[in-house]
Amino acid sequence: MELLTKEIREKLPKLYANENKKPEDIKIIVKFFDPTGSWTWYATEGEQNEDNTDFTFFGLVRGFENELGYFSLNELKKAKEGMSGMRALPIERDRHFGFEHTLKEAMDRQI
Repeated sequence: MELLTKEIREKLPKLYANENKKPEDIKIIVKFFDPTGSWTWYATEGEQNEDNTDFTFFGLVRGFENELGYFSLNELKKAKEGMSGMRALPIERDRHFGFEHTLKEAMDRQI
């Protein structure tokens, strides 16, 4: 599965575009998840790195803690390297997650 499609790239606001907005006004553009674990990444912004070797996202990361922060496409792709068995399933993009969800919903665990 392609984690970052052309459609998603076009919909993602550039990094810092939502800086002065309230969580209820910030749309989640893409959701990534670990199919064999509890980690979820909700991206609200993103852009290609200057050297074109990676793509950086900003959003809510739900893992050991819930935190707003940066994560990269390469990190998502490499997250399960070196594991075997069921735990080795790669990170996936939620293809059924629409663009109508807000950061506040994710922060409040409504989605």
